[in-house]
Order: sequence, then structure tokens, then C-alpha cells
Amino acid sequence: MGRPNQRSRTRKDLLRATSHLLKQGRQPSLEDVAEEARVSRATAYRYFSSVEALLVEAAVDVGVPEPDELFGDDEPTDPVARVQRVDTALHDVIRDNDTSLRMMLVHSLQRNMKGEDDDLPRRQNRRIPLIEAALAPVRDQLPPATVDTLCKALALIIGTEAIVVLDDVLQVDDADARKVKQWAIQALVDAAWASADPH
Repeated sequence: MGRPNQRSRTRKDLLRATSHLLKQGRQPSLEDVAEEARVSRATAYRYFSSVEALLVEAAVDVGVPEPDELFGDDEPTDPVARVQRVDTALHDVIRDNDTSLRMMLVHSLQRNMKGEDDDLPRRQNRRIPLIEAALAPVRDQLPPATVDTLCKALALIIGTEAIVVLDDVLQVDDADARKVKQWAIQALVDAAWASADPH
């Protein structure tokens, strides 16, 4: 468990270092980012095969809120409202960064096709921590396996891939896309409650 977490942290450190350098007005190389993140150049190249891939993802990473930015102590406890808050926040980031996010998908698919270092995370997992935070108030009310399945099911409809399907395959406008996702969120949460209820 430690190594995957460490790899995820290293990837996040590289993205944060890139964001920091970009905010300084610099156009960093992978070597600059490695130095800022305090990792070797070889490590930086293992996680990102090109500076372009890193710059694309770092630009998006800045816009994604942290869980504590979305949820405070006085926030609603209704899981549907909380998950919809996550979806709205990520939906807006995705709309604002559509081209960059599609490029991230391309880079991820290219790494997969080339078989590049399967031990490394191909993508930064931004949505699961947000979904887990949204479900925190009901975590003790549902079996752990149900919460885990619900998180995974919600991750399928919250994120770039869902937007690509809604836009490219279903060709629905943004208002309808949001409605479809809201309906799916409600249905998934309802299904989780129903599966946990023995009656």
C-alpha cells in the first residue's frame, strides 16, 4: 500500500512544482520541475514522458478544488447534494479545460499503448478523494463494501470520460449533460441505500 501512495505523492509533487513554476511566469523544462520537486530527472521522466504532457496536466490540476474547499463543517449532510457539488465543481473545470483534458487522455492512452512503466499511476486520481469527502457523512451508515462500490460507480460518471461520452457519443448540450449526471448520481445513491437495507 505504501509504494502506490508514494508514487501518487511523487506525481502530485511534480504537478505542484510545475504549477509553482508556471505561477512565477516561467516555462519550465522537465529538469526545472524535477529540481523544484526535489526528485531526480530520471524520476520526472518516468512519470511524464514529455514536458508538454506535464504542462497540460499541471494547468488542469490547479483548477481542481481540494475536498476541504468544497466541504466545511456546516455543509449539508445529504449525500446526493454533496456528490452533486463535486460533480458541478469538476464539470466546470472540465468545461474550462476541455482541450487540455482531452490531451491528458491522449497522453495516458499513449503511455498505455507503449507499455510505459505500468507501476506508475497513469493519471492523477482527483475525483475519488472528492467523492469520498462527499460521502463522509454516510460512511458509518452503509457497509464499507457498499461505500467502496458507490465511490467507484460515481467515478464513472464524474470526470472527463463522462463528458466525452455526453459530448461526442450522445451529442447532448451542457444543460442536458448536467441533468443526466444529476439523475445518475441520485440513482446510484438510492441503489446504495437500497442494497444496504435488509427489508
